[in-house]
Amino acid sequence: MVRVKRDAVIEELLRELAPQVLGVLVRRYGRFDACEDAVQEAMLAAAVQWPDEGIPDSPKGWLITVSVRRLTDQWRSEEARARREVTLAAMAPVDAEPADRDDTLTLLFLCCHPALSAPSQVALTLRAVGGLTTAQIAHAFFVPEATMAQRISRAKQRIKATGSEFRLPPEGERAERLRVVLHVLYLIFNEGYTATSGPELASAELTGEAIRLARAVHRLLPGDGEVAGLLALMLLTEARRPARTTADGGLIPLAEQDRGRWDRRAIEAGVELLTATMSRSPLGPYQLQAAVAAVHDEAERAEDTDWPQILALYELLARLSPGPMVTLNQAVAVAMVHGPAAGLNLLATLDEDGRVSGHHRLAAVRAHLLEMAGDPAAARERYREAARRTTSLPERSYLEARAARLADSGAIKS
Repeated sequence: MVRVKRDAVIEELLRELAPQVLGVLVRRYGRFDACEDAVQEAMLAAAVQWPDEGIPDSPKGWLITVSVRRLTDQWRSEEARARREVTLAAMAPVDAEPADRDDTLTLLFLCCHPALSAPSQVALTLRAVGGLTTAQIAHAFFVPEATMAQRISRAKQRIKATGSEFRLPPEGERAERLRVVLHVLYLIFNEGYTATSGPELASAELTGEAIRLARAVHRLLPGDGEVAGLLALMLLTEARRPARTTADGGLIPLAEQDRGRWDRRAIEAGVELLTATMSRSPLGPYQLQAAVAAVHDEAERAEDTDWPQILALYELLARLSPGPMVTLNQAVAVAMVHGPAAGLNLLATLDEDGRVSGHHRLAAVRAHLLEMAGDPAAARERYREAARRTTSLPERSYLEARAARLADSGAIKS
């Protein structure tokens, strides 16, 4: 037990130090791709040595030293060895870097470069800033390690090809680039909270990493309302995780969860953060989503949920940041306030939207509203349709069970 706890402490420390060490190397030597590989090798070495030898007095310095050695060894094997060695020797020692300098935000901007696709941004962020290994990232997304390695390698080569410098974007571009960074963290969290595919509903590793990175960005940009809103949204949503699954990993919907198992500390922290930021910052999409999550979390029972308030929040969100998933969630709120027929009418507006028309969630929500409306036969078919479309095994099992329950209830005659 002691060894397991020590290993967990070391893993957390390495993830915290990864972007700091990488930032030192990239600022000094350029070559993001080579520096990132060197840092990964140093972290692997630390993961092997530190549990037995103990954490060094200066873990960041240890990682920097080992990373530089890896860089030197790599560059000595290249044709331009002599020139690079002279360049390295002429550079100021990395120990001269300010000890408290934090390049996490700069690295996030680089990993979320607009030239990269969203999957590449996510993978590179988790590896370079999150400190996860390629194997860990591949496992989290249920893809072969070789596939993930290729994705990360292509992303690093793409960044190299753009000639991007290791610095914060110009002031005029910073807001838009920050929006991309927050979206990437949002994607990481969502994939961790409800996996797109695979045998497990969620990955605590991904949600934990998304929250850790959101905390880091909030620490660097404490006055940004949307940064605080995203962190609050993550905390308020993750608070429900202990009650989301059965003992064998089955899905438990929000309305049926044991709310006594929710993490009240996380809820309090999320509400406090949200309250503070909404009082001083212009409203943004993440703050509004966090407000919806807070309304759910503060209801002692599902039947106590303030659905009119949730509907008002979704109406505001639909004006501020319209999108099919917003409409999908809004339809549920409309059904809870104005009845299932009204919710189904709103859902019908999505049938021709290619972004969501084939998504399992549209079929699942329609099934739920049809069941509310007293049409079990149609609801069963939509549950079956949703089950066919999802690649998440826990979601598929849940949807199939809902369909089977309607059939078994005797409401449907075969």
